Amino acid sequence: MRAESDERGQVVVPTAERPVPGDVAEGVTADPERELGSRAPRFIKASRTLHLSWQVGVFVVGLAVVVAGVFMLVLPGPGWLVIFGGMAIWATEFVWAQLVLRWTRRKVTEAAQKALDPEVRRRNIILTTIGLVIIAVLLGIYLWKFGIVMPWKIDQ
Repeated sequence: MRAESDERGQVVVPTAERPVPGDVAEGVTADPERELGSRAPRFIKASRTLHLSWQVGVFVVGLAVVVAGVFMLVLPGPGWLVIFGGMAIWATEFVWAQLVLRWTRRKVTEAAQKALDPEVRRRNIILTTIGLVIIAVLLGIYLWKFGIVMPWKIDQ
């Protein structure tokens, strides 16, 4: 019997020689952040033809969602959200998409932590206030010069 120790120094006894991704061995927590590879059901992985068909289907559906997201970048709609949704669909089957999503999640988390930094927040508040003051001054100049008249009705 083989016994291995994990990072915490506890002994983990594997229940199978090669566990299938998605299975949870006793004593080991299932961490989707560490798990790479296909998340297809076991009966689909059992047949190479069925698994290849599954991968093609996942790729086509993910591609359709990503293309819809790209269109939504120029049309009304949540473009980036839909693109990341398509990437999440691809990540259910492809390791490269899982790695891209991990990198993206890490960068978004870093940006969120940076935005919560008091110095950065203070700078952002000051810049926003300056921007709003500039917009208010420009709006005041426009109203002083033209009154409340729509721009397309201004006579030269």
